[in-house]
Amino acid sequence: MVVREEKGQVLVALVQERSYEEYVLPKGHLEPGEDVEEAARREIAEEAGFTQLEFLANLGTRERLSFLKTEWKTIHYFLYRTEQVDVKPEDVENHDVMRWFPLESLPPMFWPEQRELLEVNRQRISILIQGNQ
Repeated sequence: MVVREEKGQVLVALVQERSYEEYVLPKGHLEPGEDVEEAARREIAEEAGFTQLEFLANLGTRERLSFLKTEWKTIHYFLYRTEQVDVKPEDVENHDVMRWFPLESLPPMFWPEQRELLEVNRQRISILIQGNQ
């Protein structure tokens, strides 16, 4: 999860995958030799375009069925702050849109647990981003 503050408002970066109208947090799979935090940074760069990230917190894990509903996945969530504003996804074959949304006004999201994670952590995210300026 990548956030920034603008004029006292917390904004969250969400990406749109080709073929879908809903938004998602950048996410992906581990590659050989990576730990989960390294994978998060790589996936954020690929899917959203951010390379300058300040780690703020580990937001824990959630479980959900895979896209094809064939297996359970454990998803690790991290919170990062960035000063980058206008970035473009590196993986333009699958992700061509990155947009900022106010934390209080989220768009339709593909994964319900991602929206819930944002909503449940709204206050914590605001405190963390304000404490790291």
